[in-house]
Amino acid sequence: MKRTIIVVFTVFAALLFGNRSFAQEDLVRVFRWYIPEDQQYCTVADGEYQDGQLINWGWSDKTLMFWAYRTPGPGRVAVNGWYNPVSRAHISVCEDEFSDDAMLKNGYTQKHLQFYALTRRGSNTLCVYRWLLSKRHAWITIPEDTDTDVYIKKGYHHKSYQYYGISRNVDAPIYDQL
Repeated sequence: MKRTIIVVFTVFAALLFGNRSFAQEDLVRVFRWYIPEDQQYCTVADGEYQDGQLINWGWSDKTLMFWAYRTPGPGRVAVNGWYNPVSRAHISVCEDEFSDDAMLKNGYTQKHLQFYALTRRGSNTLCVYRWLLSKRHAWITIPEDTDTDVYIKKGYHHKSYQYYGISRNVDAPIYDQL
Protein backbone atom coordinates (compact mmCIF):
# COMPACT_ATOMS: atom_id res chain seq x y z
CA MET A 1 0.00 0.00 0.00
CA LYS A 2 2.85 2.38 0.86
CA ARG A 3 4.51 1.69 -2.50
CA THR A 4 1.29 2.54 -4.35
CA ILE A 5 0.98 5.85 -2.54
CA ILE A 6 4.63 6.67 -3.21
CA VAL A 7 4.31 5.78 -6.91
CA VAL A 8 1.12 7.86 -7.29
CA PHE A 9 2.71 10.80 -5.48
CA THR A 10 5.90 10.55 -7.59
CA VAL A 11 3.94 10.48 -10.86
CA PHE A 12 1.80 13.43 -9.72
CA ALA A 13 4.90 15.45 -8.71
CA ALA A 14 6.65 14.67 -12.01
CA LEU A 15 3.63 15.84 -13.99
CA LEU A 16 3.25 18.97 -11.90
CA PHE A 17 6.89 20.04 -12.05
CA GLY A 18 7.34 18.83 -15.63
CA ASN A 19 4.61 21.17 -16.86
CA ARG A 20 6.18 24.12 -15.07
CA SER A 21 9.58 23.59 -16.62
CA PHE A 22 8.02 23.22 -20.08
CA ALA A 23 6.17 26.52 -19.63
CA GLN A 24 9.42 28.24 -18.68
CA GLU A 25 11.30 26.68 -21.60
CA ASP A 26 8.61 27.86 -24.02
CA LEU A 27 9.24 31.51 -23.13
CA VAL A 28 11.93 33.52 -24.89
CA ARG A 29 13.30 36.95 -24.01
CA VAL A 30 13.04 39.64 -26.70
CA PHE A 31 15.68 42.36 -26.78
CA ARG A 32 16.26 45.59 -28.64
CA TRP A 33 19.81 46.29 -29.85
CA TYR A 34 21.14 49.58 -31.18
CA ILE A 35 23.27 49.67 -34.35
CA PRO A 36 25.39 52.85 -34.08
CA GLU A 37 26.80 52.58 -37.61
CA ASP A 38 23.30 52.78 -39.11
CA GLN A 39 21.72 54.70 -36.20
CA GLN A 40 18.94 52.10 -36.11
CA TYR A 41 17.42 49.60 -33.72
CA CYS A 42 16.83 45.89 -34.19
CA THR A 43 14.49 43.51 -32.37
CA VAL A 44 16.21 40.20 -31.55
CA ALA A 45 14.87 37.11 -29.76
CA ASP A 46 17.20 35.41 -27.30
CA GLY A 47 19.14 32.75 -29.19
CA GLU A 48 18.45 34.24 -32.61
CA TYR A 49 22.08 35.39 -32.73
CA GLN A 50 24.90 35.06 -30.21
CA ASP A 51 25.60 38.18 -28.16
CA GLY A 52 29.29 38.03 -29.07
CA GLN A 53 28.41 38.00 -32.74
CA LEU A 54 26.21 41.10 -32.38
CA ILE A 55 28.89 42.91 -30.38
CA ASN A 56 31.48 42.06 -33.07
CA TRP A 57 29.12 43.60 -35.63
CA GLY A 58 29.22 46.80 -33.56
CA TRP A 59 25.76 46.52 -32.01
CA SER A 60 25.28 47.86 -28.49
CA ASP A 61 22.75 48.88 -25.83
CA LYS A 62 21.07 45.50 -25.44
CA THR A 63 17.72 46.14 -23.71
CA LEU A 64 15.20 43.54 -22.55
CA MET A 65 11.76 44.59 -23.84
CA PHE A 66 9.41 41.68 -23.08
CA TRP A 67 8.99 37.90 -23.23
CA ALA A 68 7.31 35.90 -26.02
CA TYR A 69 6.85 32.25 -26.99
CA ARG A 70 9.15 29.91 -28.92
CA THR A 71 6.32 27.73 -30.21
CA PRO A 72 2.97 28.36 -31.91
CA GLY A 73 -0.25 28.03 -29.97
CA PRO A 74 -3.78 29.37 -29.70
CA GLY A 75 -3.90 33.15 -29.56
CA ARG A 76 -0.33 33.51 -30.86
CA VAL A 77 1.00 35.03 -34.07
CA ALA A 78 4.38 34.35 -35.71
CA VAL A 79 6.74 37.32 -35.79
CA ASN A 80 9.32 37.28 -38.60
CA GLY A 81 12.47 39.33 -38.95
CA TRP A 82 13.37 40.95 -42.30
CA TYR A 83 16.43 42.88 -43.47
CA ASN A 84 16.71 45.49 -46.24
CA PRO A 85 20.31 45.52 -47.59
CA VAL A 86 19.83 48.88 -49.35
CA SER A 87 18.51 50.92 -46.40
CA ARG A 88 20.15 48.51 -43.92
CA ALA A 89 16.86 48.48 -42.01
CA HIS A 90 15.75 45.63 -39.79
CA ILE A 91 12.04 45.09 -39.18
CA SER A 92 9.94 42.60 -37.25
CA VAL A 93 6.62 41.84 -38.95
CA CYS A 94 3.68 39.75 -37.79
CA GLU A 95 2.56 36.87 -39.95
CA ASP A 96 0.09 38.10 -42.58
CA GLU A 97 0.69 41.77 -41.65
CA PHE A 98 2.32 42.20 -45.05
CA SER A 99 2.63 39.53 -47.70
CA ASP A 100 6.06 38.08 -48.46
CA ASP A 101 5.69 39.43 -51.98
CA ALA A 102 5.12 42.99 -50.68
CA MET A 103 8.15 42.73 -48.39
CA LEU A 104 10.34 41.46 -51.24
CA LYS A 105 9.13 44.26 -53.53
CA ASN A 106 10.13 46.77 -50.83
CA GLY A 107 13.66 45.35 -50.87
CA TYR A 108 13.50 43.19 -47.74
CA THR A 109 15.22 39.81 -47.67
CA GLN A 110 16.43 37.22 -45.16
CA LYS A 111 13.01 36.45 -43.67
CA HIS A 112 13.34 34.36 -40.53
CA LEU A 113 11.08 33.36 -37.66
CA GLN A 114 11.89 35.23 -34.45
CA PHE A 115 9.16 34.25 -31.95
CA TYR A 116 5.41 33.91 -31.39
CA ALA A 117 3.55 36.80 -29.74
CA LEU A 118 0.11 37.04 -28.16
CA THR A 119 -2.76 38.51 -30.18
CA ARG A 120 -4.93 39.44 -27.17
CA ARG A 121 -4.30 41.32 -23.98
CA GLY A 122 -4.13 39.18 -20.89
CA SER A 123 -2.81 39.39 -17.37
CA ASN A 124 0.86 40.38 -17.21
CA THR A 125 0.96 41.54 -20.86
CA LEU A 126 1.91 44.80 -22.52
CA CYS A 127 1.05 46.21 -25.91
CA VAL A 128 3.94 46.39 -28.39
CA TYR A 129 4.08 49.03 -31.12
CA ARG A 130 6.25 49.68 -34.15
CA TRP A 131 7.41 53.24 -34.96
CA LEU A 132 8.97 54.59 -38.16
CA LEU A 133 11.88 57.01 -38.63
CA SER A 134 11.14 58.25 -42.17
CA LYS A 135 14.44 59.99 -42.92
CA ARG A 136 16.33 56.68 -42.59
CA HIS A 137 13.42 54.35 -43.27
CA ALA A 138 14.25 52.72 -39.97
CA TRP A 139 11.86 50.89 -37.65
CA ILE A 140 11.80 50.46 -33.89
CA THR A 141 9.74 48.14 -31.69
CA ILE A 142 8.60 49.82 -28.48
CA PRO A 143 6.55 48.30 -25.63
CA GLU A 144 3.83 50.49 -24.14
CA ASP A 145 5.66 50.93 -20.83
CA THR A 146 8.56 52.76 -22.52
CA ASP A 147 9.09 56.53 -22.37
CA THR A 148 8.12 57.27 -25.98
CA ASP A 149 8.91 61.00 -25.74
CA VAL A 150 12.59 60.16 -26.28
CA TYR A 151 11.79 58.49 -29.62
CA ILE A 152 9.37 61.21 -30.72
CA LYS A 153 12.15 63.77 -30.20
CA LYS A 154 14.44 61.62 -32.39
CA GLY A 155 11.87 61.83 -35.21
CA TYR A 156 10.03 58.50 -34.87
CA HIS A 157 6.33 58.59 -35.77
CA HIS A 158 3.62 56.47 -37.48
CA LYS A 159 3.01 54.40 -34.38
CA SER A 160 1.22 51.13 -35.22
CA TYR A 161 0.03 48.26 -33.02
CA GLN A 162 1.79 44.91 -33.52
CA TYR A 163 1.00 42.39 -30.76
CA TYR A 164 1.18 41.77 -27.00
CA GLY A 165 4.35 40.80 -25.16
CA ILE A 166 4.63 39.21 -21.75
CA SER A 167 5.91 41.45 -18.99
CA ARG A 168 8.09 39.57 -16.50
CA ASN A 169 10.35 40.73 -13.71
CA VAL A 170 13.91 39.54 -13.40
CA ASP A 171 12.74 37.59 -10.31
CA ALA A 172 9.95 35.73 -12.18
CA PRO A 173 11.82 32.39 -12.54
CA ILE A 174 12.32 32.33 -8.76
CA TYR A 175 8.58 32.70 -8.16
CA ASP A 176 7.78 30.08 -10.81
CA GLN A 177 9.62 27.50 -8.69
CA LEU A 178 7.38 28.03 -5.65
